[in-house]
Amino acid sequence: MKYLINLLIILLCSQSLFGQTNTVVTDTIHTDLFDVVYSEKLQQPLWLRYKILCPLGESSRNGLDFRKVDSVKTSDNDDYIDNVWDKGHLAPASAFNCDRETLKKTFTYLNCVLQHQGLNRGPWKELERFEVGLSKIFNNVVVEITVCFEGDLKIVNGGATVPSGFKKIIKFDNKEIIFYFPNNDVSGKDWGHFKIKN
Repeated sequence: MKYLINLLIILLCSQSLFGQTNTVVTDTIHTDLFDVVYSEKLQQPLWLRYKILCPLGESSRNGLDFRKVDSVKTSDNDDYIDNVWDKGHLAPASAFNCDRETLKKTFTYLNCVLQHQGLNRGPWKELERFEVGLSKIFNNVVVEITVCFEGDLKIVNGGATVPSGFKKIIKFDNKEIIFYFPNNDVSGKDWGHFKIKN
């Protein structure tokens, strides 16, 4: 049932994706830290869910870089060279820095999107800080992200498709806050600007 709900969410946000032929979409992949649905054709995640585990962690991410997964065709380092697209974590490293080994598990291309540097280093990062802070108050902060592919889509030189935006739902204490971020330069804007439902 959860898989069908996830697929419906993905279909609503990814209208142009399913008009293409030979689209390979994984079943939900369960990892130690997050659940993800991945498109091998787009070489990008379509949906990801995580629960913040370590709001007080202080492990260093120095020297860590994203790695490929043998069983899934993902993006790779070539997709992020000489362009404005950061290797954006969906499940943030800051939510899983309990220890070096747990932190390292966030550095997989299953958890990585082509995200405009103005978004990734700006309001997206600030909202991740808010999520982690929220989890210091509420024990069960769960976040779901739908990666959207709508309109004219750009494909980078490495072959991965750039998402058009991201829908993020933060769930805690029987509440949810919903955001939509366009995947462009929104540096200087407050993350609250992107809230669509409270």
